[in-house]
Amino acid sequence: MGRLIISAQNGKLKLVRALLGRAKERREAGAFVAEGVRLVEEAVNSNWEFRFVLYDQTLSERGRSNVESLRSRGVECEEVTPELMKSLSDTETSQGILAVLPFTNLPITNHPNFLLIPDQIRDPGNLGTLIRSAAAAGVQAVLIPPETTDAFAPKVVRAGMGAHFRVPILSMTWEEIGQVGKSEGLKVYLADMGGISCWETDLRAPLMLIVGSEAEGASESARRLATQKISIPMSGQVESLNAGVAGSVLMFEALRQRSTLRQAQGRPLNVQH
Repeated sequence: MGRLIISAQNGKLKLVRALLGRAKERREAGAFVAEGVRLVEEAVNSNWEFRFVLYDQTLSERGRSNVESLRSRGVECEEVTPELMKSLSDTETSQGILAVLPFTNLPITNHPNFLLIPDQIRDPGNLGTLIRSAAAAGVQAVLIPPETTDAFAPKVVRAGMGAHFRVPILSMTWEEIGQVGKSEGLKVYLADMGGISCWETDLRAPLMLIVGSEAEGASESARRLATQKISIPMSGQVESLNAGVAGSVLMFEALRQRSTLRQAQGRPLNVQH
């Protein structure tokens, strides 16, 4: 089964600590960490490339099955002591497994017609939720502008629940984002409380959706790029929704409208990328 790593100074452990720490380290290493049985399983099922896997004796049978599957594919899997795994874990209770994965540029479909831009989203949970909803709603790519938190930070990856392995996620400048929109003829909708109701907006046309942070709203760059503001009708005295929820509602409203159009045209529903 291989040797047991018992030293905190082991090179692999040092790398994991660096990757868990800062976006700069992740960029320089070209890698990120996926922790927990489900995330490792999602990476396996997506045929994602692995650099190596660390696990401990507390790992469940389901997790051990993944380790054996990866070993059979030639992936380096090494056991560490539970104490070392706990010291590495970014969660309160370690599941006994983590993987170091290289960044992989998933291909974007030709002529994309549904893109998400999370603007100034600094809360990892919100960004992970947006990426997860994007994958579920048929968004073809998530474009990460400056001032948004690193999409491959541990808490974002965990909140994404495997969506990082299914939808292309690309860091871009606002100029680059604008060029994508222009070259593909995309409408640019900005989520804004003062906008037109999403129920009264045609979201079937090729579009980019910009979702700003609840605290700061959209950046000036986002407002300059937007061609229309859209809002979510709400009853009662609730003033706003957090970015993860608001963006999810708007993405699924776009999916609903597009699904209705396909059904009216007699075409099968297909939200695959």
